[in-house]
Amino acid sequence: MIVEQIMTTDVITLTPENSLRTAIKLMRESNIRHLPLVNKEHEIVGLVTERDIKAATPVLLEGEKAQELLEQPLSTIMVTNLITGHSLDFVEEVASLFYIHRIGCLPIVQNRKLVGIITGTDLLHTLVKLTGADQPGSQIEIRVINRAGILHEVTSVLKNNNINVLSVLVYPDSKSMNHKVLVFRVATMNPLRLLQTLKKEGLEVLWPNMPGLDG
Repeated sequence: MIVEQIMTTDVITLTPENSLRTAIKLMRESNIRHLPLVNKEHEIVGLVTERDIKAATPVLLEGEKAQELLEQPLSTIMVTNLITGHSLDFVEEVASLFYIHRIGCLPIVQNRKLVGIITGTDLLHTLVKLTGADQPGSQIEIRVINRAGILHEVTSVLKNNNINVLSVLVYPDSKSMNHKVLVFRVATMNPLRLLQTLKKEGLEVLWPNMPGLDG
């Protein structure tokens, strides 16, 4: 999946010349926490977050001093050393940027112009969709030897039992470099018969771990 498929294209923006007051009002009305700042050519030049604004507007200030602070331009607090993405980037690569750099959003740029934005919430929603966690079903984890063709062998067992697979994840086994763990989301609410079949095929089922299943 690429970024273009999940990014928000109707991006709410301001300019560096706009005030903190304007940003606060716009973010509250639009229920957003990240505000890209663009120039006249719609090129992104900075970013302001809800956290940046809170840090710049101490709650203890009152009266004229507070009003003066709210009128300062966003250029005084905006972040300019931005990490950006492209609409054709893979979502998995973008997710790693969020994790490595601990960012809450990623402006998407094409030909130097802002064309979209992705937030951590967008990534979480995409993960739910990709794993099928929003659909009725069961999760099954199987520990297998890390060799070519093993995924096909396991999915063949599912196919032979008329089990519809909603999603598949593969990750390394933390206990052995020679093994990996296959995580299936399957369209059945009662996987007991399937689990019995998998174990009869000699497969190591990690989850669900149901006592007495071998019997």
